[in-house]
Amino acid sequence: MILSLSCPDRPGIVSAVSSILFETGCNILDAQQFDDTETDRFFMRVAFCRLEQSKSEAEVAALIEDLAKRLDMTFTLRQSSARKRVMLLVSKFDHCLADLLYRWRIGELPMEVTAIVCNHGREHLASSDLGDLPFYHLPITKQTKMEQEARIWELVQQTNTDLVVLARYMQILSDGFSAKLSGRCINIHHSFLPGFKGAKPYHQAHERGVKLIGATAHYVTSDLDEGPIIEQDVERITHRETPDDLVRKGRDIERRVLASAVRHHLEDRVILNGRKAVVFTG
Repeated sequence: MILSLSCPDRPGIVSAVSSILFETGCNILDAQQFDDTETDRFFMRVAFCRLEQSKSEAEVAALIEDLAKRLDMTFTLRQSSARKRVMLLVSKFDHCLADLLYRWRIGELPMEVTAIVCNHGREHLASSDLGDLPFYHLPITKQTKMEQEARIWELVQQTNTDLVVLARYMQILSDGFSAKLSGRCINIHHSFLPGFKGAKPYHQAHERGVKLIGATAHYVTSDLDEGPIIEQDVERITHRETPDDLVRKGRDIERRVLASAVRHHLEDRVILNGRKAVVFTG
């Protein structure tokens, strides 16, 4: 099982959590913690297993719930074998989608794909092996934006989707839709944020003559490209390279950054901390 939590910092939190797991006959497999001295909050992720003579899962959960009430704690507790349900949104560029599906099929990403939603036709996703996964073509215009987002939200609810991934979905979500997906929608932006927000970041980077380009995976908020950052990476470039060269190199960065961020979320390694995210890497 995996327990992730955050609460106001105070002495004895680690001891209290460990005592509950010990007293209920559980064995801690991995534990990570972080004290944020700026916000005075405590963050922790614990992976543990129940032994033969341990208390039931419900009894363990009840004790953790009691502790959460005493410590004003926000927490999640789930079986590590329980796969989160993920919906993938994409536009014409499907390199991130193809990569996520490949990693999912070889078992690298422990998730259940609930649907693939594209604002363009299926023919634009020729490099992605969609198999028999549910596919929805939901075109969008300025006039139909609200209706299209309402349909996506219906799909999220109908499929019990836990996480929405914008795998180069080149549409800006409305404030209302972003709020509905708060903390469970990951976007890949093709620049090293906070630099070069918005459209055509590689062209912006080329115009500025940068020597590094990057990609950023972050949670979606109503503020464009301002959500809590989960993962980033960069690659060195030179003055000789054109915007097309940057786009080509950027595809590789985008794929690995997005896959890493999604994996962190699936494994409950990310805990929100205001405008930032605490990420317990494996």
